[in-house]
Amino acid sequence: MSTGTVKFFNTEKGFGFITPDEGGKDIFVHKTGTRGPIFEGDKVTFEVEQSPKGLNAINVEKS
Repeated sequence: MSTGTVKFFNTEKGFGFITPDEGGKDIFVHKTGTRGPIFEGDKVTFEVEQSPKGLNAINVEKS
């Protein structure tokens, strides 16, 4: 499991980005990859998967 902070999340469009605590590029998150609502500034845990468009956060939940 990775940890990070929600940098941005648009609840209307259902996507956003997480800044990982270990550094590196921000990771895309779609609402289908979350376990409950998340908001900008939330500390979260998540798993990372590779997609054709880059890295995606899945199983995202507030920590």
